[in-house]
Amino acid sequence: MRRVVSVIVNNSSGVLARLSGLFARRSFNIESLTVGTTEDPTLSRVTLVVHGDVATTEQVIKQLYKLVDVLKVTDLTEEKMMARELMLIKVTVNHQTRQEINHLIEPFRASVVDVGRESITVQTTGDIEKNEALIDLLRPFGIKELARTGVTAMARSQQKVHPVQQLLT
Repeated sequence: MRRVVSVIVNNSSGVLARLSGLFARRSFNIESLTVGTTEDPTLSRVTLVVHGDVATTEQVIKQLYKLVDVLKVTDLTEEKMMARELMLIKVTVNHQTRQEINHLIEPFRASVVDVGRESITVQTTGDIEKNEALIDLLRPFGIKELARTGVTAMARSQQKVHPVQQLLT
């Protein structure tokens, strides 16, 4: 099962290397990893997507807490959350298929961000399932290139979330 884990860490050099090293030593595969600063520039939020059951995820979380720079770890998988990733897809087009692809991407709120003679590049933002559905629809046209950012996620506001300030006290 795909699990989404949010980790608040100190925003300092080497933290990401130590975090990924922990996963490598334990042979945990990271499906996607995103990192960015929080509203407090001294902290960063790392969003990890890993495959595993509840027991494996609990083991990962325990290992993460052993790292000095890790302040808070939350398994968001079972919580109400917002999860998004950005995806760019370069698709092969010809005179007949260009219009068809434009109509096809509309329900996904995707947009064309680059146009060439033999290809167009589509940008979309959404959850993994939505992006996978768009890939499946565009695949018959011929996907020339695909780039994904990885998932960025946080709990929805009705969930009780520890404010970052509480982590510092």
